[in-house]
Amino acid sequence: MNSVNKNNVKGRLRDNILLFIVSVTVVLLISEFGVRLLFGDKIVLFNRYHTEAKYGEYTIRKLRPNTEFWHTSVDGSWRFNINNNGFRNDSDFDYKKDDGKVRVITLGDSHTQGFEVRQDKTYAKVIEDYLETVSIDAEVINAGVSGFSTAEALVFLENEGIKYKPDYVVLGFYANDFEDNIKSGLFKIKNDELVEAKKEHIPGVKILNVINEIAPLRWLSENSYLYAFAMNSAWEIGKRLLYSKATSELKTEYAVPVQGVLDSYSTELSLKLIERMHDFTSQNGIKFILLDIPKRPQVHQFSSSIPRELKGQITKLSDFYIDSEDVLGEYRGLVDFHVLHGHLHISEFSHLMLGIEAGRFIKTDVRKYK
Repeated sequence: MNSVNKNNVKGRLRDNILLFIVSVTVVLLISEFGVRLLFGDKIVLFNRYHTEAKYGEYTIRKLRPNTEFWHTSVDGSWRFNINNNGFRNDSDFDYKKDDGKVRVITLGDSHTQGFEVRQDKTYAKVIEDYLETVSIDAEVINAGVSGFSTAEALVFLENEGIKYKPDYVVLGFYANDFEDNIKSGLFKIKNDELVEAKKEHIPGVKILNVINEIAPLRWLSENSYLYAFAMNSAWEIGKRLLYSKATSELKTEYAVPVQGVLDSYSTELSLKLIERMHDFTSQNGIKFILLDIPKRPQVHQFSSSIPRELKGQITKLSDFYIDSEDVLGEYRGLVDFHVLHGHLHISEFSHLMLGIEAGRFIKTDVRKYK
């Protein structure tokens, strides 16, 4: 082949590659526009900054320390500052607590972490600010992690949270915790006893560790609706598969194929996890507050995440139970209890009211012993 023919082949190859790149770019841009047009009010641009954490014998998720990122939806943009401990706090914390300072740890999922809420408007920060207004020197650690179950919160508290010497622990309980506790597989019930079943639960973390090291992918996670749509869809499929696997194992192990029995099992598992958390805090001189995170049945409405028939038991398994119905009920139909679009997390109003209620209990309790 002479040099002219070689040059022609190289030229055609170059043109084809260029055409391919341009075509893919155009398709992606059209897809991005289409997703924004069709699903713009339902998608939240939120990157999952999870990484693994070793707590005692357990390996579970935590937020990547020393990161700052943004979540965006049609309702606004929200900055997340994660400190060197992996908490959504602007300040860092030592295990050692200053003399005379009241320390609170909040545990829970994305509602506690404060998805679709400003950094200084989470119920954790509201508790801290409220206590400051009543002259109580306090600091509140926001240890919420999106996707966390009660089981993971318990593992964190027993193996890491206790090292911070908290005076109060607030557990934000949301309706999907019943399912998430099964999905984690960390604990099971055998012979009516709560037993440790496995030592690791880090869904998606290995993939996220790779993604979050690649700057262009990090940028896409905060700016591309198409990327968010693909990631969120894959994430939801992964969650469904994880739950399906966990329930299949339970059905095989306990021969309970009926969905109603599984529902009963998830309830009993959640109650025993809460009971163990309450026992642990009591043994360590910590007051345990259980906060009912409301779910949204429809716009301007809410309902409790705790079924009515369980409220008596839940009250006995905590030093103070905050019922969302008691706190928010009189405002029904007047305000938005949840963000209107996106993933429908509780609104800043709900954070405010629930945080004040928790702060009032802590204030009364602190002054009781002064």
